[in-house]
Amino acid sequence: MTPVDTEAALAGRILGGWQGRIAGNMLGKPVEQGEVWSRDRIDRYLRRAAALPLTDYLPEPTGDEATALRPEWRQCVRGRIHGSCRDDDVDYAILGLDLLETHGFGFSTEQVGDLWLLRLPYLQTFTAERAAYRNLTGGLKPPLTATYDNPYQEWIGALIRADIFGWTCPGAPRRAALLARRDAVLSHTGNGVYGAMWAAALIAAAFTAPTVRHAVDEALAVIPASSRLARTVRRVVSLHDTRMSWEDTLTTVAEETGGMGWIHTVPNAAVLTAGLLYGDGDFTRTITLTVRGGLDTDSNGATAGSVAGVFGGAAAIPDQWKAPLEDTVRSAVFGFDGVRISELAERTLRLVEPAA
Repeated sequence: MTPVDTEAALAGRILGGWQGRIAGNMLGKPVEQGEVWSRDRIDRYLRRAAALPLTDYLPEPTGDEATALRPEWRQCVRGRIHGSCRDDDVDYAILGLDLLETHGFGFSTEQVGDLWLLRLPYLQTFTAERAAYRNLTGGLKPPLTATYDNPYQEWIGALIRADIFGWTCPGAPRRAALLARRDAVLSHTGNGVYGAMWAAALIAAAFTAPTVRHAVDEALAVIPASSRLARTVRRVVSLHDTRMSWEDTLTTVAEETGGMGWIHTVPNAAVLTAGLLYGDGDFTRTITLTVRGGLDTDSNGATAGSVAGVFGGAAAIPDQWKAPLEDTVRSAVFGFDGVRISELAERTLRLVEPAA
């Protein structure tokens, strides 16, 4: 593992993580509906628009395609973006920043729940987070908030909340994973928690790993080797090692994870891992392959963008991804709507506790 960067380089990596997360989220948002937008359908859309290989945000739809897109597509396609549109994948990164600023690294799971109630509107939560929120308002405490009347315990929600713990623990993946676990158990169990730990570790490792593959290997070390998540990530790694194509790798793993649903942590981690490995550190290739992989496209694009943004730093993110964001974030988190991306990155840098 290489040493953690100087402060200036570290600042660039953290800014890259924020910019990458937001850009990847915006790229995937129009086609975020896995049961409608399969991998094949996404690529057909892009071919009709002469947008393959994909090197920019999604093109505007033609004909009746718009009816199948998410209603926010008008703020997320190329030529129409003026700052980021609101999304829970970014809201939770902001909420995590507020958590660490308010309570420090010694925060409790109960304090995570209290902050949700204070800062986050109920109708801007979904699946496991909405179940946990409802349980909090009913007086339940963790870990019951994750298990009572919650059929979404292993879905992707906790994973999308994990970035802040990676960004603030550069080069310390195990520490990042433990912080992510403390957050995740408010709403998730099993592979849902492991997904958050894995993502936090992956981002922390990206600060110091010599290659993306090294970061993936380091992240695997923080979750149980026998878990379905770890076995699936290892499967993607092994197929990549055989030089199987990206398309065939995803087809193979999709068959092996069939029936889990398009928002479950495990198949989405497979799509994300494939995007990272076949993207091989190139920001554009990483986020576009990940989003073209389908399933929870905006969440996967966001996490892939965060990892690739940290790995290469903000300077390595091409302008077509950064400039339309106009350094501005729309957010449902109380007190943060309209905040500057650069400000979020600066505040994150102030929290960093480097690896020992």
